[in-house]
Amino acid sequence: MAHETPGSALQSPLLAPDGPASARRVRILRGVAKELTLFVLMTVAAPLILLLAGTVDLALRLRSRKPWMSVRLAALLWWFYLGELRGLAGIVGVWVISGGPLARDTPARRRRTYRLQVRWATGHLAGLCRLCRVRFQIEDDELVGTGPIIVFARHASIVDNGLPARVVSQAHGIDLRYALKSELQSLPTLDLGARWVPTCFVNRDGADPEREVNRVRTLARNLSGPRDGVLIYPEGTRYTPAKLAKLKQRTDLRDPSLTALIAELHHVLPPRLGGPLAVLDEAPHAAVVICGHVGLDRFHDLREIWSGELVGTTVRVRFWRYEPDEIPTGREERSAWLYDRWRELDDWVANHRSATLERAMAVPGDV
Repeated sequence: MAHETPGSALQSPLLAPDGPASARRVRILRGVAKELTLFVLMTVAAPLILLLAGTVDLALRLRSRKPWMSVRLAALLWWFYLGELRGLAGIVGVWVISGGPLARDTPARRRRTYRLQVRWATGHLAGLCRLCRVRFQIEDDELVGTGPIIVFARHASIVDNGLPARVVSQAHGIDLRYALKSELQSLPTLDLGARWVPTCFVNRDGADPEREVNRVRTLARNLSGPRDGVLIYPEGTRYTPAKLAKLKQRTDLRDPSLTALIAELHHVLPPRLGGPLAVLDEAPHAAVVICGHVGLDRFHDLREIWSGELVGTTVRVRFWRYEPDEIPTGREERSAWLYDRWRELDDWVANHRSATLERAMAVPGDV
């Protein structure tokens, strides 16, 4: 249930956590204890871990010239837990500065939380980029512009979660309100800090889809300032070839336009209309920015990252911007418009994915 921000009618309401407060406290305490314990254990055992990982990598290097991914993954995991603990320390800092037990939702606390959110997300991504030498090429970056904007982003990898914070929030000063899957509440940094700015944790398998859509709609309320933005992954989950193939086999879809779209797609999943149409209805004066990327498509999980192909990858990012007067107003018209945008995104990914794969195959293996 949303609760209005005291003292500011122009701020978007915050969304209260679902479920009993006691269960959430237990979840947070367990999450913090787990992250702290694993960080300490990995730090203490680092020499042994690196020796074992290095032995595995050396054997694979001699046999198949595979990059040293066991060492990289161990370092990435350590960096992740360090980033989580730094994020938690930052949350405590914001809480203390905002008044501690007397802290309330204020514009100042939101500004501090947004800055912390960007440092946390970009910090995780920075570790990956440094260790795996991942580079970004951004096309039409100027189209992000200023808010209010609604960002529809492609989702194809566990690596691209921090991408919007880097290429939208950090680069353009946009305070993004996120729609995230409810499973991410397992991270105490999000379960705590994301409650201090408008964030919607969506239960994708919930029994009341209409309620979830209305919660997402709340993110776009009072979306009016030049720093205001909403971020949604319209596909609702990471793209994989298997997920798209499963959709293509379905025969129970009642929407002919959706069936036709699925048949045409190759590199993206079709957008789920509920959340995107809800935020468009709530903020018809906002521009839409679509964020596409290619280069992370083959890295859906840690197993695929361990393959070593991520090392030296160049990720190409492109933006498309549509002003309010370019976006239809009717539901059916908006649905068709969004489907057309996703067809264009699929075509763009297809064109640039081929070029990316050719470049990757031309680069010899390295450490």
